[in-house]
Parts: sequence; C-alpha cells; structure tokens
Amino acid sequence: MRIATITNWAYGVTVCLTIASGIVMLMASHADNIEREAVKQRQTFDQLTEEIEIDTWMLSDLARLYAIKKEPDVLEKYQAKEAELKNIEHTLQQLKNTGASGEELALLYDGLKIVDELQDEQQAAIDGIARGEEQQAVALLFGKSYELELERAQSNIDRFRMLLDKRIIADVQAATRTSKALRTASEVMVGLTAVLFLFVMGFILKRRVLRPVVRLSDVVHRLASQDYAVEPPNFTQVDEIGDMAQAIRIFRENGLARQRLEKERDADWAIRELLARMTQRLQGCENFKDVINVAEQFAPNIAPGIAGRIYVFDRDPWQMRCVAQWLSPADDETTFHPDACWAVRRGQSHPPVNGEPDVACYHLPASQAESALCVPLIAQGEAIGLLSFQNITPENAPARAYLELMAEALGLALANQRLRDALLEKALFDPLTGLRNRHHLEDTLHTQMTQAVRNGEPLSCMMIDIDHFKSINDRFGHEAGDGVIKNVATIVQRAAHDGGLAFRYGGEEFLVLLPGAGEAEAHACAQKIYNGVHGLSLRYGLTEIGPVDVSIGIASYPEHAESDNLLRAADVALYRAKELGRSRIVSFGMLEAG
Repeated sequence: MRIATITNWAYGVTVCLTIASGIVMLMASHADNIEREAVKQRQTFDQLTEEIEIDTWMLSDLARLYAIKKEPDVLEKYQAKEAELKNIEHTLQQLKNTGASGEELALLYDGLKIVDELQDEQQAAIDGIARGEEQQAVALLFGKSYELELERAQSNIDRFRMLLDKRIIADVQAATRTSKALRTASEVMVGLTAVLFLFVMGFILKRRVLRPVVRLSDVVHRLASQDYAVEPPNFTQVDEIGDMAQAIRIFRENGLARQRLEKERDADWAIRELLARMTQRLQGCENFKDVINVAEQFAPNIAPGIAGRIYVFDRDPWQMRCVAQWLSPADDETTFHPDACWAVRRGQSHPPVNGEPDVACYHLPASQAESALCVPLIAQGEAIGLLSFQNITPENAPARAYLELMAEALGLALANQRLRDALLEKALFDPLTGLRNRHHLEDTLHTQMTQAVRNGEPLSCMMIDIDHFKSINDRFGHEAGDGVIKNVATIVQRAAHDGGLAFRYGGEEFLVLLPGAGEAEAHACAQKIYNGVHGLSLRYGLTEIGPVDVSIGIASYPEHAESDNLLRAADVALYRAKELGRSRIVSFGMLEAG
C-alpha cells in the first residue's frame, strides 16, 4: 500500500476528530458564556436592589429629619435623593428581559410599588408641613403603619434577592457541569488525534522514510548553502520519496538557472547604475568637450570589450564627423556622408534587433559588417549624431536597450549643449559683426578690472566711433551702413586679436579692452585700427562709398582713471576727439596735460 493511501485515511480520521473537537469546544465555550451571563445578571440585580434599599431608608430618614427640624437644606437633600431613586427604579424596570423569572419580577415590582407608596406618604407629610400641619406630618412619618410598609418593602426586596441567588447558583452549577463535560470530551478527541498522528508518523518513518530522507537531507543542506555541484540520489520508486528526489533534482536545476540569472541581473544593475551615473554627469556638462569626455569615460564600461565611436552631424560641410572613440575600432575613417549609415537614414538602430540578414552600413569595414551596430543620436525627432559599435559578439553583447538608452542620453546632452551654445551666442555676441555685445561687456570689464587691481597690472580701454556714419546711411541706405560696420568690426577684431577683447558698444561705436597694456600700447593698437579703417576702399554695388574714418578715445588704468570710471574716461576722450574735428586719436592723458 502506498504511503499516500495510509496518510489519506489517517488524514480523514484526523480531520473528523478535529472538527468534532472544535464543535465540542464551541459548545463548552457557550456553556461558559451562559455561566458568565448568569453571574453578570446576578451582580446587576444585586447592585440595583441594594441601591434602592439604601436610598429608601435614606429618604425616610431625610423626610423624618425635615419633619422635626424643618431645615431647607434637608429638603433639598431629600429631593435630590428622590430623583436618584426614581432613576434606579426606571433602570430596574428596563431589566425585565434580562432573564429574571415571573415570580422574581413580581416580588421586585411589588417592592418598588411599596417604595413608591412610601414616597407618596413622605411627600404628603412634607406638603402638610408646608401648610402648618406639623403634628399630622410627624404622626404619619413615625406611625406604626409607615414602619410596617417600610419593613414590607425591604422584605420583598430581600425575598427577590434570595430567589434570584438560588436560581443563579443553580444555573451556574449546571453550566459548570456542562462545560467540564464538554471540555473533557474535547480533550479526549484531541488526544486521539495526537495518538493517531504519532502512529502514522511512526509508521512512515519506520517503513520507508528514514534512510532515504537522511540521504536527501544531506543533498538539501548542500543545496541550501547554494552548493549546486552536488548530485542528488536517483530514487526511482513510485512514491513520495521518489517524488521528493525528482523535486530536489528540479530544485538543483532551477538553482543553477537562478545563479545564472542572478549574474545576469547583477550585470544589468551594474550597467543601469553606470547609465544613471553617466546621465547625471551629462546633466552637469557645461560645454561640448565635457559631453565627449563623459562619453569616452563611460561607454567602454557600459559596453565592455566593444570598440566604438561617436559621430556628430555637421551641416557645413555635410558630413558625420568622429569626435570620440575607444578600444581602437578597426577602420580609421573619421568622417563620412550621413547617407552612408542606414541608422541615420532610418532614425533607428541598424541592423534590426531580430538579427536577420540585412544591408550593412557603407561606412563600416567589410570585416565588421556582421558584428557592428549603429545607434543614431536623436533629439527632437532629428538625427544629430551616431554611436557606432564594433566587435559585438553573443558573449560580450549587452542588451541593445542599454546601448539605445546611452545613445538617447548622449543625444539629449549634445542637443542641449548645442541649444545652450546657440542661446549663449545670441545673448553675448552681436549678430551683425560677431563681436561681443554690451551685455557681455559688463561681466568682462568687472573680471578684467578685478584681475588688474589684484595683480597690479594696467588695463586700457578704447572707444571707437565711425565718423559721419549717419550721412552714409542717408546717402546709401542701411544695408550699405551695415557693410561699413562689418568691415570696421573686422579691422577692430584683427587689431585686438592678440591680447585684447573687442565689443560692439552701440550702433556705430566699438570698444576694445586691452588687459596688461598701458597708454603707449593702447595708442599703438588704436593707430593700427585708425590706419586700417582709413585705408578701406568700400563700395555699395557699383557706387563708391568713399573714405571712412574713425575717432578713437583712449583711457588707461591706473594712469588716467580709477577702477570704477575707466569707461567714462575713454568716452570723455572720444568726445574730445569729435570736438577737435573727428578722424583722430585722443588719449585721456592728453586732456590732463592740456
């Protein structure tokens, strides 16, 4: 007979005994509840009847005391106690359904009726005192009839208690006997269940469990310590031991698979952490070089053993330009036409993820066509670059989703950097001349002046104005005027290129800061600008614009001005140059000498 058959029979008997034991326990508990309810009922009636008895005598004493002394405070106490007694009587009348018998309730209600009659006599005596009939009131309260009624009320209440106690004691004793009998029966059933269980367990252990279980236990312990190299015993018998051995073999295989999955999961988590860290670093990048540096640091760790390059899309010339590479890719091509990459054409990773045969990207060497992957860098639906991977094998290939996430993060960072550079250029540079604008001047002047003061170095400033510029606009138009400004700006930028900073200060005004240059060096630079502008030959279409001249004012720190008025001093020198007839260079030092 199979162990399962024996166990099933024993299990059925055990379940039946357990259910019977539970039912008996519930019945015993019900008997206990009956016993508790009886005791509770007795306590409730005892407490209330005792309070009625005490309050009845106290009311009688207060009424008699008032009849003798006629003190108002005694009357107030009487009235308060009378109200309390009424509440207790009302409570007792509400307890008629708590289990008291008809005989008991008849005695109780008869006693309460006598108490009410006594209260009526007390009230009649109090009313008589109010009318001046003191002798009749005293006779009523101290008369023999009043005493008999008082004793009869107490007698009825005492008899009620006696009957109640007798019945409650009998109920408690009956409930106790029932509870004990039921508990004994329940304990016997529990004992039979335990004996049957021990018998079945002993039979199983003795017949066919002990020896196989010892061998299987050793295997289980080793498997529990994740020693999946252990070989489980091959029990082929058709019973629970054979099923257990088969389960242990399956558990071992699952453990080996779980170990492999855990290694893959740990590797995935490591790549995710690298991706998260790379994304955080990309968010802190301030320029294009920072973005490329982050990519070069993290890409070889996110895709270990896989060579790769980063390309960015240049519109002029129209090409994909390599800006970073790692682990020495096979070819040395650093630029190619965007149409040479299918990933850039399609806006998706290439080749497709299913790994079926497909067209290889033309920019890859033939040796890498089957082991390469191109992932476009997409930002706002536009391809702005490319991630190209080589030497991808089934052993070292990370999940393509991670490579695409890396490409997404890099594409967003590059797009943000391009947008930032474009906004910065618009904010700080003049669109017509390409020179720094007046907003850029404020920060630059503060920085250069602070450095000059700290290092004890000179700092010169030149204010440059195109002479008679309004007449050029009036005669030839604003397009011709813009051309003049561009040409003058080119000369100013060229002259200040070595160590100076050129700004477009206003419409036709320019400003040059020369860090480390005194008055003499500034004058030489101004002369170079003046000569360059004077030698210009400008035309607008077929029309000769004619000669163009500039007026230049120079001021130097600390020779001519303090740190907070250098620009003003240069502006004063320029104003003086215009007063003297324009087309000349005037230094603030010349004004001081004059």
